[in-house]
Amino acid sequence: MTSARSAVPEHGAAWFGWVLCFVFALSPLLAWLSPLGFTPLAALGGLLAIAALRVPESDRPAALAILVLASWALISTTWSPFTPTGFGNATGLKLLTQGIVYWALFRSAAAASSRVLDIALRVLAWGMAAFGLILLAEALTGAAIYKVLREAIGDPIRPDLAIRNVAQGGFVLAVLAPAAAVAGWRTGAGLWPALSVALGVAGASFGLDADAPIIAMTASLLVGWAVCRWPVLAPRAVAGLAVVLMLGAPWIVLAARQIGWFQRLEAVVPLSWQMRMGYWRHAADRILADPMRGWGIDASRTFGPEITLHPHNGALQVWLELGLIGAVAAAVFWGVAIARQSGSQASLGRAAAVATAVAYLTFAAVSFGVWQDWWLALGAVAATACLALQRQGSDQPARS
Repeated sequence: MTSARSAVPEHGAAWFGWVLCFVFALSPLLAWLSPLGFTPLAALGGLLAIAALRVPESDRPAALAILVLASWALISTTWSPFTPTGFGNATGLKLLTQGIVYWALFRSAAAASSRVLDIALRVLAWGMAAFGLILLAEALTGAAIYKVLREAIGDPIRPDLAIRNVAQGGFVLAVLAPAAAVAGWRTGAGLWPALSVALGVAGASFGLDADAPIIAMTASLLVGWAVCRWPVLAPRAVAGLAVVLMLGAPWIVLAARQIGWFQRLEAVVPLSWQMRMGYWRHAADRILADPMRGWGIDASRTFGPEITLHPHNGALQVWLELGLIGAVAAAVFWGVAIARQSGSQASLGRAAAVATAVAYLTFAAVSFGVWQDWWLALGAVAATACLALQRQGSDQPARS
């Protein structure tokens, strides 16, 4: 995410805008029916926009951090206890290719023509608004529409699995909510897309038993307001907090255990949170055993039953698998990406970017594995949407 405006070449500019229209149009459908589909969507979008691949000077610190992280991940396969059986689970190699393709998708927002970019943002706003209403309907009916669709294609699903699958769309909606809301406001739709998105996130959280989306949306809303209120200070404060959490996560867990807070909290939280905290505890112990080098990419997959697949905390997973080098690279990426949203005037585009980062980091802290393909692809789509907002028009100051 960046607020930098780059020169848009005349030749092919409309093409890049239509690529964004394609990606934004399919995003609500995939969020509802198959979030895993974000992986091929972002990859195809990046390949179609590969001519937009640029690394302007303002983006070089973030790009270098991605390169270091991906390269170190690839190198770490030499000592990781996890042995990939093919490209599909060769995370180190995939991170390098994903970094290139997803960056091309991201930069397509800077290369797109203003006219088509406006259309793409309308598609994003109304698409996510429609998905919000669908998600609300699913929450009120126990995912009835999804179950009917599965039965229609000859692939019926158990009611509990249907609810779980549809609830995952709430995570996608919460990540894309800030960009969709601002896009709706910017393109003349007023607050209707934002309201529909909010209803969808609330439905997923309260009607489909997914508590994290409403937490993420609330946090991103507060942060977005803070960035509009304190446009210089707030992004830097959020960036500093992200760096502290990335670098300090294992030591925070160890310190909380040392003074007994961790154990007391673990004893009273629901079972799902007890399991997460158990993963965090074991991850911190493993990190302490090899904090410099790390155990190697995807090593947490081999640490069962103490850790199932991954620690369910992005910072701990990076530390566990890639050690200090990986943690510093991740901290640099998030630090510079968020801090660069600081500006002298309040801007809805920059507020949406910081709010999106907060939503994404919230989920990364409690839910998904940091290297999950669809999760990285969703991050690329969200970052692209934020850059599109900042490229639109003159990135007008936020309205009071």
